[in-house]
Amino acid sequence: MDRMLYLAMTGAKHAMQNQQQVSHNLANANTTGFRADFQALLQAPVSGPGHDSRAYSELATTGSDLSQGAMLNTGRQLDVAIQGEGWIAVQAPDGTEAYTRRGDFHINPNGLLETGDGNLVLGEGGPVAVPPAQKVEIGQDGTLSVVPLGQAANTLAVVDRIKLVQPDNAAMGKGEDGLFRHASGEPQPADANVRVNTGMLESSNVNLVDGLVQMIDNARRYEAYVKLMSEAKSNDEQAQRLLRNS
Repeated sequence: MDRMLYLAMTGAKHAMQNQQQVSHNLANANTTGFRADFQALLQAPVSGPGHDSRAYSELATTGSDLSQGAMLNTGRQLDVAIQGEGWIAVQAPDGTEAYTRRGDFHINPNGLLETGDGNLVLGEGGPVAVPPAQKVEIGQDGTLSVVPLGQAANTLAVVDRIKLVQPDNAAMGKGEDGLFRHASGEPQPADANVRVNTGMLESSNVNLVDGLVQMIDNARRYEAYVKLMSEAKSNDEQAQRLLRNS
């Protein structure tokens, strides 16, 4: 009975954890540039004396979905979306260089360019500092220009160039802070071939229909494991009654 109970318990635990992951993806269905996470429930046979008749469930994180999200036209000057593959370099909360597809930039009170979730955008020499200006423009190659205060509208001054990189996606992994990093842990070189669309944002690539189907599947799987645990309890109670009557 204890083996049956333990197998059902681990199955229910992993079904619940998988449900949490699916819920996390669905919660970020409207987050700009979000990449959905993959998880899978695997079967792991229990080896030991006798025939391997039992199998535990095992939860495995298999990476992130790096497919491109839909492009949304916002017309906002500080909104950018990567064309095709590539990443925007940002400074992670721990000070390291990390990468994102989130391009909803704004200028913070210190005059630094940052993403919508508060990560500083990196340029050629560190965080991009934007001086007070009448107008700010971002070119397709990431060049950030401004029209200085008191200058004519056609007086553009180049401030910096946003660092855009294009490493091998197979080597990119998402951290707990939601940012991606290269497997080597080293900052990646800027790639002049990466281009951005200005006045546009890339949406999350979460598929709502798939997510809802996964939630229903996980809920049914959890219920099945709970029924198995209830059955194990019933079997144990019947066995105890037989022993008392013998």
